[in-house]
Amino acid sequence: MSTFVPTSGRLSSTTQEERLLSFQDRYRRQHLARRTWTFGYGLLFVAALLASVVVSDFSIPNLVRGLPKAWNYIVGTMPTLTLDNLWGDIANWYWGLRFWLRLLLETILMGFVGTVLGGVLALAFCFPASRNLVQSSAIYFAARRTLEFCRTVPELVFALIFVFAFGLGPFAGVLAIAVHTAGSLGKLFAEVNENVDPRPIEGVRAAGGNWPMIMRLGVVPQALPNYASYLLLRLEINVRGASALGIVGAGGIGQELYVAIRQFEYTDISAIMLLLILTTSVIDIICETIRHRLIGHDLAQGT
Repeated sequence: MSTFVPTSGRLSSTTQEERLLSFQDRYRRQHLARRTWTFGYGLLFVAALLASVVVSDFSIPNLVRGLPKAWNYIVGTMPTLTLDNLWGDIANWYWGLRFWLRLLLETILMGFVGTVLGGVLALAFCFPASRNLVQSSAIYFAARRTLEFCRTVPELVFALIFVFAFGLGPFAGVLAIAVHTAGSLGKLFAEVNENVDPRPIEGVRAAGGNWPMIMRLGVVPQALPNYASYLLLRLEINVRGASALGIVGAGGIGQELYVAIRQFEYTDISAIMLLLILTTSVIDIICETIRHRLIGHDLAQGT
C-alpha cells in the first residue's frame, strides 16, 4: 500500500518566475498594441485634419484679414444711441417689436411642438434601435437606418419638402423639426438604453413580463432622467433652428430676419438677433432648472 504524501501549497520559485515573466510579456504586448493603435488613430486624425484644411481652403492669413470685416458688419448693424434721446432711439430701433414678438412666439411654439412630436417618435424607435433590447437583426437594422435618414437630411430640406406639400406656414416647419428631432433623439435615447443595468430587465423577464412590460418597467425608469435631459437640450436647439426655417417660408421670425438681410435693414437685423439671443438664454435657464429638478439636484446648494 502506497502512502499519500501531501505537497506544499506553495509554488516553486521557478514556477513563480515563469508566471511573472509570462505576465510581464503579456503586459508588454498589450501595452505595445495600445500604443500602436493610439499612434495609428493619431495619424488618421492628423491626415483627416490636413485633408479638411486643404478641401475647405482654410487659411490663417485670410482668417486674420476677414475677422475685422466681420466685426465691422456686426458694428454696422447696431443703431446709434444717444444719452439725450436714449428711449427714443431704442423705440426707433425696435419699431416693429410687437410684430416681432408675435413671430418670435410662433417660432417658440414651432420648436416646442416639433420637439414634443419628435420626442414621441424617438421614444417609439429607440427601443428597437437598441442592440441589447431586440433579438432580430432585421428590426434593429431597419430602426437604425430610419433614424439615420431622419437626422441626416437637413431641416431646411425637410422644410422645403413640407412647404411644397402643405403650403407656406408654421405647419411645415413643425413637421421638419419633428422629423429631424426624431432622428437625433432616437439615436441618443438608443445609446442610453444600451447602457442601462441589465439586472432589472432580467428580473422583469423572469417574472413573466412581455417585451413592452420589460421596456416599461426595466428600461424606462433607468433611462428617464437622460431622456429628459436630452429632450430639454433639443428644445433649445429646435427653437434656435426654427428661426432659420422661415427662410424657406416655414413660418416664424426667420422669414422677417431673411427679409431684413436681403433689404440691408441693418438695425432690424441686430434687433431681431438680440431678441433671439435673449429668448435662447431664457429657454436655457428654464431648461436647466427643470433638468435639475428632475434629477433631484438642489440648485440652492449648487449641486
